[in-house]
Amino acid sequence: MNIPTPALPPHVSSDQVRPYPLVMGAHTDDNPYKTIIPQQHDEQPEAFYALHAYPGHTPAWIFRKARDLNAIYQDNEHFTAKGLSPFAMLVGDNWSTLPVESDPPAHALYRSVMNPLFTPKKMQALEERVREIARDYIAKFKDKGGCEFMSEFAFRFPIAVFLELMDMPLGRVGEFLKWEMQMFHAASLDDVRDGVLNVKNYLNGVIEERRGNPGDDFISHAIKAEIEGRKLTHDEVFGFCFNLFIGGLDTVSTNMGWHFRHLAENPEHQALLRGKPEMIPAAMEELLRAYSAVATFRTCIKPITINGVEVMPGDKVAMTTYFANTDPDVYENPSEVRFDRGASRHVTFGFGVHRCVGAPLARRELVIAMEEFFKAIPSFQVKPDTTISSTLALMVQPLQLPLVWAA
Repeated sequence: MNIPTPALPPHVSSDQVRPYPLVMGAHTDDNPYKTIIPQQHDEQPEAFYALHAYPGHTPAWIFRKARDLNAIYQDNEHFTAKGLSPFAMLVGDNWSTLPVESDPPAHALYRSVMNPLFTPKKMQALEERVREIARDYIAKFKDKGGCEFMSEFAFRFPIAVFLELMDMPLGRVGEFLKWEMQMFHAASLDDVRDGVLNVKNYLNGVIEERRGNPGDDFISHAIKAEIEGRKLTHDEVFGFCFNLFIGGLDTVSTNMGWHFRHLAENPEHQALLRGKPEMIPAAMEELLRAYSAVATFRTCIKPITINGVEVMPGDKVAMTTYFANTDPDVYENPSEVRFDRGASRHVTFGFGVHRCVGAPLARRELVIAMEEFFKAIPSFQVKPDTTISSTLALMVQPLQLPLVWAA
């Protein structure tokens, strides 16, 4: 692919520009948490300019240190969350993925619409249905001695949960999976655009249908909701639905893939959690830290100097959770998974007011998947002589994970 080199803005010097491998369309056959990410910590300055880091191969600042990233997360004076992803822009629209692409004080109002969907009581009510969905998928391969974990379970299980919450037909799992792959893993912006348009057209149709026939699902909740005495606009309702789509699918699938790869490659950890399943929720937090996979973006709106570099309005900043969560200044031997680290304030679900509102559901899906897999499947490992390819852009994701066990 012939990617033009963007011109440097006046405030960026050539010695601040560094090569950066985690860009749109990039793949690796290594485990990036053992090679690429630690190498970036070892070889790169704490702050540098990457020419192709933002989707579409345009520039962004990269900050490796947790202290800098956490400060940017909380800085609503110098940075906006609007434009943290390119999806609306790609289809010529102006809607925002809500509440994540809104800034205070509007953010608190939008978040208040979603908070009731993720209360402990709501999560408890969903528990058994989510377990049923997990068991149904596991039953399809449990007696076969192996599975391609990503395509047969990790990608499909969260989509099925999303469809259940939205009261959409489970038969559309394959279609939604195709759109998800286009949006998050295509090398071409045209392909990403096609995926966004497919999701947009489908969700808009469902929203219109629910306006005339509301139910108890998440879409109907957004349609019925009010902010400061008014109903949400169509773009606001769509922004909520789109956020649930992207937040509930790819991130859960990605984390699940890395967690199960770790257990397959570290049989002592797998045996420990099988023998003490009560440890799974706490162990999940360490796995979420060690294998955080998401990079979103902030846009500078007011000049600021961070860690010695001048960031100017219009500059993009990559919010790389995988750097913050493996910062050696915060975590001793950060590449090592230690279930005895105790509670850690990882930023896998974001930080500050923008911390992911759907995190309680994501955590339950991840825990339930592991619990149900352990109940049905004996000790598993990665299929011998397997190459596992992973994407390296917005989502650091294993694309395949062949597992085997004694049938």
